[in-house]
Amino acid sequence: MIAVLKPNAAPEKEAELRQYMQSLGLTVQDIAGESTHMLGMAGDTSHLTPDMFARFDIVDHIVKVRESYKLANRRFHPDNTVIRCGNHVIGDGSLAVIAGPCSVESEEQILSIARDVARSGATFLRGGAFKPRSSPYAFQGMGMDGLELLKIARSKTGLPIVTELMDNSHLDAFEKYVDVIQIGARNMQNFSLLREVGRLKKPILLKRGLANTIDELLMAAEYLMAGGSFDIALCERGIRTFETATRNTLDLSAVPVLKAKTHLPVVVDPSHGTGHWELVEPMALAATAAGADGLIIEVHNTPHLALCDGAQSITPEVFHTLMDKLRRVHEAVNR
Repeated sequence: MIAVLKPNAAPEKEAELRQYMQSLGLTVQDIAGESTHMLGMAGDTSHLTPDMFARFDIVDHIVKVRESYKLANRRFHPDNTVIRCGNHVIGDGSLAVIAGPCSVESEEQILSIARDVARSGATFLRGGAFKPRSSPYAFQGMGMDGLELLKIARSKTGLPIVTELMDNSHLDAFEKYVDVIQIGARNMQNFSLLREVGRLKKPILLKRGLANTIDELLMAAEYLMAGGSFDIALCERGIRTFETATRNTLDLSAVPVLKAKTHLPVVVDPSHGTGHWELVEPMALAATAAGADGLIIEVHNTPHLALCDGAQSITPEVFHTLMDKLRRVHEAVNR
């Protein structure tokens, strides 16, 4: 629900209205338009009616928001959200590129890849310390040791760390040491985890679930925002369909749909989206042309020896060539 205010509303009257909204158990958010000022109300608004605000003479009219997600809704927040990690950003009109291996395997491996992708122009370093695997016998990651190696790589390259959090027991470590917390596809609807991560108020990369709709992705973001975290990037990483030619079906139409529905930046993962390294380049270029704010790409110096997802990882040399093409596509579509 949105309260559209009359022009030149007195600050004390607005404060009174805001206090009333909060007394109803609602979260209140300022919405500044070009010629209007509005107050958005998030929470359970099902029992509210426009008549309940009739006594406030600064209210011009009340607008009901049909969608279940409120804080993530572009109507509540017309301007695009920009996520900042030092000098590195997602959502400001530039193309953020998050690159690195699926899993941290050794200090030599992560440092070599981090330096390579940094030289090629990557803006964030990805690497899995804790890995959710379909098989209990597959490599599960190095855990806290992997996180320590990511910290070393960050100190050597200056690239902010993006890595996946799997359960609440590691919240303290991730709050201290991780720049962008990734919530993986399998945990997109782990609502207890989302509540706890939301309280950290840190940047979050939220991946779309394997069989989830766009609205369900936005509702997962709403959980995080209700907890207090507003710097959230949404990640399209492919969904499960009947098609078997690729690992998943990369839904690039999700990019413009999300850009219309929400102010949150949108990132695309062509590595998980296809599962084949040779498809990463065309899908990364297509995602950039579709308007993605960023990409997350798996890069490994020896993909055939990778302990996780080697088939979808590109080499640093291929990544370097891809970065040059991405710059040209991004420049062309943003002229």
